[in-house]
Amino acid sequence: MENTQECPAPAGILVIIGGKENKGGKEAPNRQTPAGFVEADILKRFVDLTGKKDAIIQVITSGSSEAAASFQEYKKAFHELGQRRVEHIHHDRREEVSKGSGLEQKARTSDAFFFAGGDQLLLSSLYGGSTFLTALKERYIRDDVVIGGTSAGAMALSTPMIYAGNEEVQEVSGEIKVTTGLEFLKDVCVDTHFVHRGRFIRLAQVISTNPGCTGLGIEEDTAVIVRNGVEAEVAGSGTVIRIEGFGISEANMKNFAEKKPFSVRDLKVDILATGDKFRIEQKNPPHK
Repeated sequence: MENTQECPAPAGILVIIGGKENKGGKEAPNRQTPAGFVEADILKRFVDLTGKKDAIIQVITSGSSEAAASFQEYKKAFHELGQRRVEHIHHDRREEVSKGSGLEQKARTSDAFFFAGGDQLLLSSLYGGSTFLTALKERYIRDDVVIGGTSAGAMALSTPMIYAGNEEVQEVSGEIKVTTGLEFLKDVCVDTHFVHRGRFIRLAQVISTNPGCTGLGIEEDTAVIVRNGVEAEVAGSGTVIRIEGFGISEANMKNFAEKKPFSVRDLKVDILATGDKFRIEQKNPPHK
């Protein structure tokens, strides 16, 4: 008998940030301030998306080596936006992320979660497969919770997730390392600090080896807001590079041991800016 149960569209909203989002200063990071620049624009959008005047916001700093300072920075920024119930989640060891730790209750009752930057591989190794992550994903599917991430915290929300391979090796075929992220966005690879750190080729490599995926290269002080799991909008002062490999005709992604320069033909590339909207294509339908 055919199973007609549909996979539901997520009720929650994702805010995927390219790093160094403005927290109230006058200048955009690492470049000239663009016309129409708004201070703390992305964090304001994050708060507004909760739909509450005093939301419970959980700041997760487990990927950071400077967790206390990172939390205080975001606490101050959210306080300046009128939010007083800002709480801190931090773990150094996986055994701390256990059932009965109270994390599942926070996942079910808080209004928003914000993954700060640091090390995306640490975030995935701490929370992957945990009861906390399961509870948070269930909440994302069923409720209008807001889940955000910046820099490494943004990269961790996607799958595949880049965890190694910088500008020194990105032009060598096979030198970019990926693993499974936290999977709030499946078949999407997020890369951050994208224009400032020259990461186009490394994201192109990932898409060439995963041509059913979409690559989102997000610049600093820039975000992609995702509704219903697929409806995306750009916010902030910079650009988003969308890379699709569905039509790739040729790529030299075999014989990695030869360490040849990477090449690919017929990638589709879009450059998007604030207010631009697009749909994240689903080439790998979910199980029913």
